[in-house]
Amino acid sequence: MKRRLIASVLAASLAATLAGCAAPADPATDGELRVVTSTDVYGDLASTIAGPEAIVTSIIDDPSADPHGFEANPRVQLELARADLVIANGGGYDDFVDEMLAASGNTTAVVIHAVDVTRIDASANEHVWYDYTSMQDLVHEIAVALDGISSDVGRTARAADLSAGIGDLLTRLDGIGLDHVGAGVIVTEPVPLYLVQNAALTNLTPDAFTEAIEEDTDVPPALLQEVLNLIPEASVVIVNDQTGGPQTDAVIDIAGDSGVPWFGVSETLPEGETYLSWQTGILDLLDGALNR
Repeated sequence: MKRRLIASVLAASLAATLAGCAAPADPATDGELRVVTSTDVYGDLASTIAGPEAIVTSIIDDPSADPHGFEANPRVQLELARADLVIANGGGYDDFVDEMLAASGNTTAVVIHAVDVTRIDASANEHVWYDYTSMQDLVHEIAVALDGISSDVGRTARAADLSAGIGDLLTRLDGIGLDHVGAGVIVTEPVPLYLVQNAALTNLTPDAFTEAIEEDTDVPPALLQEVLNLIPEASVVIVNDQTGGPQTDAVIDIAGDSGVPWFGVSETLPEGETYLSWQTGILDLLDGALNR
């Protein structure tokens, strides 16, 4: 069972909290366009498409926190109770959204799961925001959903501009792949693997290692040593900035000792970044590492 974003409160207790508060306004009649997303990655996409009149709330938006340690609270359920549109990753990554939405009593919200929009099999790697084609498809799905909720003459243009920006990321990634096809990569978690695969790079990391790190379980010493021995053969090492531990530290140390460039990626937006600027920065890091 992979590590997931979890809610540490029971739906029953949250329902009791809601019962003790003023009843939330019916989202269909309160005159506001409210969007709730599981993380600020999807929050930024929704905000860009919906425009300044929409109220967009991202449940997880702390760039310094491990998203897998998130603890939901009654405030989250209150936001979901008022939402017109809910956007989650799906695929088991953020099940708490569906659970808390159901407990909130909001039966009118439109719900989008990113993994259901993709054209890829995300069962082995649910981090689909690193697959740019999937994000273009999601942009279209969000725009269609919003059009079904409210009218906005500028929405089509905003969605088209965002999709074009993601298209630029795709073009850039294709260019990196052409320049470095087959280059070896070590990752500590599956988070960036769509980037690696779509750039035609070679993932050298044993699946058992990335699965153990992702599930926060001990890595057998022999497996860790196998990965450390592979690092000098790699062109770049990529780690998850928002998680860590002795095994990740060991990977970083060996990369440094071996002269192999490494950098970190994250699961939520760094402070002050948009989806496009964030991913552009990651491609800059990848291109720079491979060109060393």
